Amino acid sequence: MHSRQELADAFSALGVAPGDTLMVHASVSAVGPIAGGPDQIHLAIKDALTERGTLMMYASCPEYYDDVGRGVYPGSVEREILEKMPPFDPLTARAARDNGTLVEFFRSYPGSLVNHHVARFVVWGAHACHLISEQPWDFPFGRGSALERFVELDGKILLIGCDHDNVTFLHYAEQILHVPDLRILTMEVPWLENGERVWKEVKEVDTSGAGAHPNWPDRFFAQIVNSYLAKTHNRGGRVGHAHCFLFDAKGLLALALGEMRLMASKPVRSE
Repeated sequence: MHSRQELADAFSALGVAPGDTLMVHASVSAVGPIAGGPDQIHLAIKDALTERGTLMMYASCPEYYDDVGRGVYPGSVEREILEKMPPFDPLTARAARDNGTLVEFFRSYPGSLVNHHVARFVVWGAHACHLISEQPWDFPFGRGSALERFVELDGKILLIGCDHDNVTFLHYAEQILHVPDLRILTMEVPWLENGERVWKEVKEVDTSGAGAHPNWPDRFFAQIVNSYLAKTHNRGGRVGHAHCFLFDAKGLLALALGEMRLMASKPVRSE
């Protein structure tokens, strides 16, 4: 069983430093038994960061809130969603289950803040308010987003025993990419305006499983992350039972943009 202090010491040994701005993806089960439960993980990260640091995780939204227009459901299901879904409340809605358990523990813990969008980030710490100070409605992962300010703050990404294909930050690279044939998606989300539910359109470079570009290979994000880890000779380290990696976002972004441009320059694959 792992204590909060043991986890904090392991995060520090991995390279998490006081004052860092950190974006985290985590598998709670990979860490192993934790004295006090999953909250101890984000509390241990905060201990390593100290009050000068900043913690960020991607929460998104529960199922159906951002699905209309994506083509993942038949028209009959979309019609039912349009009829029955309540407006999205960023302050109370649970995190998407696919994003793991820890982000919901972090979201619901005192002191956490969120941006008002279905593309929802949870933040805490010294730069929390700055990270969510603005939120573009369209292309919410792109210019002017929390991810852009994260890069400007020399942010670092921490992977705790999780799938390397789930690095949300790489959607920022897709959103600022200037190449032909990017898939632009328009979805609809239920929103509260003037006391009434309305369905608002949101445009984005497609972040679904279909991929932002027809040339993206399967598990492209994992390929990019693993290439960057190899290039920087980053073998990671252990926190609890989890194999973890800490790396800088700017370096990953530079490599990702290069890989994406190269892939997009090839003849477009038939779908």
